[in-house]
Amino acid sequence: MTAPLAPVAPVVPLAQRTLSAFFAIIGNTMVVFLTRRILLGAFTIFVISLISFLIIQLPPGDFVDDYVLTLLGEQGLGTELGRSLEADLRVEFGLDRPMYMQYLKWLGKVVQGDFGFSLEFQKPVWDVVSSRLLNTVILAVAAIIFTWTLALPIGIWSAVRHNSPEDYTITFIGFLGLAIPDFLLALGLMWMGFFFLGLNVGGLFSREFVEASWSVARAWDMLKHLWIPALVLGTAGTATLVRYMRNNLLDELSKPYVVTARAKGLSEWRLVLKYPVRVALNPLISTVGYILPLQISGSIIVSVVLGLPTVGPLLLRALLSEDLFMAATIIMLLGAITVIGTLISDILLGLLDPRIRVEST
Repeated sequence: MTAPLAPVAPVVPLAQRTLSAFFAIIGNTMVVFLTRRILLGAFTIFVISLISFLIIQLPPGDFVDDYVLTLLGEQGLGTELGRSLEADLRVEFGLDRPMYMQYLKWLGKVVQGDFGFSLEFQKPVWDVVSSRLLNTVILAVAAIIFTWTLALPIGIWSAVRHNSPEDYTITFIGFLGLAIPDFLLALGLMWMGFFFLGLNVGGLFSREFVEASWSVARAWDMLKHLWIPALVLGTAGTATLVRYMRNNLLDELSKPYVVTARAKGLSEWRLVLKYPVRVALNPLISTVGYILPLQISGSIIVSVVLGLPTVGPLLLRALLSEDLFMAATIIMLLGAITVIGTLISDILLGLLDPRIRVEST
């Protein structure tokens, strides 16, 4: 009598095993990749906070000196009343302690979500910054969407039509966009809007919505005002991105794999969009990290010209009045936004190109 046959183990299809192994590798490498990036980002934010706090205190004098000067004038600075008032204010605001003690106290509060007290506005820093920070991020994101939506197709078209009249026209307009300062374009749009359309071009809200709470009506009013500052801030970025996309794509179109795919009869636009464009996007995605803070920091003069309620004019005012905690908080937030943007670009690059996440682990 023959022994019964051993049960045959279920056979896992080769495609399923390969797919499982692939996702296991992706998962492991991405976890290590993201962990390293997050830890480096946290350390970078700490260094930014330290450097910004120290640099702000390098100029002679501080907010107390300017405040006493405003109250008593130059003649009252050296008097007993001036010295007494200055000493009391330094104790009240914690400016009588050494610099490192001020930083450690401020950093300890920041970890708890308290960004300190604004010396000029006489209220917590976050109460002053929060609404303006939201407006700033919305404006910067709108400018980025405008830039990428316009620049990518124009850059691709310019590369495909290399050395054609269309390419020369796009190049000329791009250089013109880079040459015109943002604030000058803002002034031109304000003049044309007022002279030809009778519109008061400026601000992000109509008068009745400036101090109103958020609602559907206020959001819609903001959208109606948002396109002009987004156009102004996105002009230079669009011109730069068009040049990047055009040059990167031109490098890819001359490579052997494109020539081979074209020789096999693949249609031109399908060939361009399927392979070279994807590779040409890598350098552009790496710029995501600094586009957002660049839009925010570069919008200071534009915000002043257009009367925009963003953190740009607030930072300028804080630096001029030496409002220590306000200026340090805004600079640190800009640094944190840069780190977050860089993390987003790293994630996108890791998903787009597996070699990056493998080499980074």
